[in-house]
Amino acid sequence: MRRLLAAATTIALTVIAAPASNARAAQPNDPRAAQQGYAAAAEGTGPGARLAPTIKWSACTELALRPHKADCGFLSVPLDHAAPDGEKIQIAVSRIKHTVPAAKYQGVMLVNPGGPGGKGRALSVAGALVPKGAGAAYDWIGFDPRGVGASKPSLSCDADYAGYRRPAYVPTTPKIEQTWLKRAEGYAQACGKAGGKLLEHLKTLDTVRDMDLLRQALNARQINYFGFSYGTYLGQVYATRYPERVRRMVLDGNVNPARVWYDSNLDQDIAFDRNIKLYFRWVAENHRVYRLGRTGREVERRFYAEQKSLTRKAAGGKIGPSELTDIFLQAGYYTFGWADIARAFSDWVRDDDPSGLIRLYDTNNPQTKDADNNYAVYLGVQCTDAQWPQSWTKWTADNWQVHRQAPFETWANAWYNAPCRTWPARSGIPVTVSGETVPPVLLISETLDAATPFSGSLEVRKRFPRSVLVESVNGTTHSGSLAGNRCVDDTIADYLATGKLPKRQRGERSDKRCQPIQPPAAVSGARAKRAPAPIEEMRKLIAAR
Repeated sequence: MRRLLAAATTIALTVIAAPASNARAAQPNDPRAAQQGYAAAAEGTGPGARLAPTIKWSACTELALRPHKADCGFLSVPLDHAAPDGEKIQIAVSRIKHTVPAAKYQGVMLVNPGGPGGKGRALSVAGALVPKGAGAAYDWIGFDPRGVGASKPSLSCDADYAGYRRPAYVPTTPKIEQTWLKRAEGYAQACGKAGGKLLEHLKTLDTVRDMDLLRQALNARQINYFGFSYGTYLGQVYATRYPERVRRMVLDGNVNPARVWYDSNLDQDIAFDRNIKLYFRWVAENHRVYRLGRTGREVERRFYAEQKSLTRKAAGGKIGPSELTDIFLQAGYYTFGWADIARAFSDWVRDDDPSGLIRLYDTNNPQTKDADNNYAVYLGVQCTDAQWPQSWTKWTADNWQVHRQAPFETWANAWYNAPCRTWPARSGIPVTVSGETVPPVLLISETLDAATPFSGSLEVRKRFPRSVLVESVNGTTHSGSLAGNRCVDDTIADYLATGKLPKRQRGERSDKRCQPIQPPAAVSGARAKRAPAPIEEMRKLIAAR
């Protein structure tokens, strides 16, 4: 999701649906199945069977992992899974072991933060954030997916691409449109030069196969899995392909498998426009603090008027109309930063102080090789998972149509994804996600999640008939579990501890309803008060757009 998705592959995809309808479902509450090891791949243990891959573990040196006594290592996987004896690449992996007695051990828990392109090796710390000590019974496994972070090779194309003083997003003139088209095509070409053969092997299915090799290397017959945002799609595809290898699965902020990926971005545009209006209303409710308008409509008009003024003169010589959109986009994702954004905007509008805006932009859009790695792999996955329209006429028609009802983010999102139109790698066919024989899965969403709209969670619930959906009613936060909502987090804890889930309800609806993560209190100081350190760290980890 924004910021925050070969012939051999085509053949493989046609095979995926068969196991979903014919395989025997694993027993979800038998931890022995999850921890029972074996020395050969599930495809067979007789003559010709391949030995399971291995990982050489050593103490992690990363600052985020070192205090947790985490182990780190690399998993060797085929660049091309259709040629398992060919060229290998390395997947960076971490492990924080269970702390319960062996009799209470519940197996391995793979974690993915989303993106696509989000680094996940540090996410093995998430087990400590599960309430009631329920995470202590698992080995938590973080990993940087292929092409990401510490995995080798790591893809980066142009670290300066998201820099300051970019053109306005809305192409109100042919010059703006042509400038963005040239930029997008140039970025795709840069990735072609930087990525080489890796670009042909960044599809979701490639990472799903890596995950199953990781399962084998961990000597586990089944995995438990916790996925955020795009990570939910990885979980959906893994469960579709390997239903008998799934034990428990938590999917928070569900990608709609029927809308991958061009259509899902248009869905986002409408949802973000709705959420930014809700945010403007909150700012208006706190007019005494921010002095930006007494109604949501007044604040909205103020935003667009000030944004237009930035086309003439950038704030602090850096923040133009595009940068301002990117700063406010965070308010559409999470309530966590609402006070900071309003304070920074008010300081600029009321006191001509752009320092807060610059700080927020630098925090969320750093011009670094690491940040570019996230974006490059995002495109590498989304551009090749499914076919994107090649005709720019269709892009313009669709985006202008959506822009008329949702002007806030539509063209920003279009240009973010525009390199897919000329991406230098072949597109595949999306996996037909099916969970008919998958054990009970816990789905989580807030009603007004903009990055992964609630309709996606309803679609996944329908395709996984034993799943249960927990809804934070009318909340706007994206993938916010393990960040302080006890109604949601305690449900996760109970499920991970015992396999217990709320009762599934009849109809197309959620099965349990919680209060959402509440907006912060407005503050008159320089910055909003931060959450306790563990929760704040989790918020950073799950914000891998």
